[in-house]
Amino acid sequence: MRLTVFGATGGIGREVVRQALDAGHQVTAVVRDPARLPVTGEGLEVFRADLSDPAAVRPTVAGRDAVLSGLGARSRKDAGIATRLTRTVLGAVEAEGVRRLLVVSAAPVGPQPEGAGLLERGVLGAVSLALRDVYADLREMEAEVAGSATDWTVVRPPRLQDKPVTGRYRTVVGGFPGKGRLIGRADVAHAMLALVADPAALKQGVGVAY
Repeated sequence: MRLTVFGATGGIGREVVRQALDAGHQVTAVVRDPARLPVTGEGLEVFRADLSDPAAVRPTVAGRDAVLSGLGARSRKDAGIATRLTRTVLGAVEAEGVRRLLVVSAAPVGPQPEGAGLLERGVLGAVSLALRDVYADLREMEAEVAGSATDWTVVRPPRLQDKPVTGRYRTVVGGFPGKGRLIGRADVAHAMLALVADPAALKQGVGVAY
C-alpha cells in the first residue's frame, strides 16, 4: 500500500513508519523537522511541512491508499493542537479524494470499558479531570473526523508505554477492553496498520489495550 503518516516523529507515528516499511509499504512521512525522524529505509519519502495550509500538504496524500495520523498534544499546554492540525489533514485528504483515514485519540474520550466497575470508572474520571483540556481537544478532533467524507477510524489507547511491539493486545470496535489500562506505542501503531484493511472499523472508534 501507499501510506502517508502525519506526526511521524512522535512515539506512535514513528512506529507506524517503521512497521509499515518493514511490511513492504511505500510510506510518506510528513514532519516539521526531518532530523527528528530516525527511521530510514527503502520506500520512505520524507516531506517537510508545518501543517498550516491544507493546499501545501495535498501532494503528500494524493494517490495514497490510506492516511494515518499520530498528531496530538504532548501536554496540557498543547491542548488544541490535535483539532487544529487534523483539520489541515482533513482538508488535504478530502481535496484529493483519499478515503481511508486513521487517527489516534485516547481511551477516556470514548465509551466506558466493558464491565467497568466503580473503581475503574473513578480512575478514568480522575484522569479525565486532570487532562480535561487535552481530552476536550480530542473530542473536538473526533467530531471533525466523524463529520468528514472519509472512511475514518479513531483509535483510542489508554496510558502509553515505550516498549517493543508484541502484536498481543485486545481491540473493541465501538468500545474499550475491560481493565485495559496500558499499551505500548509500538502496539498502537501495529493496531492502526492492521485496522487499515478492516471493514468492521470503518467510521468507528476502536479501543485498544493489553
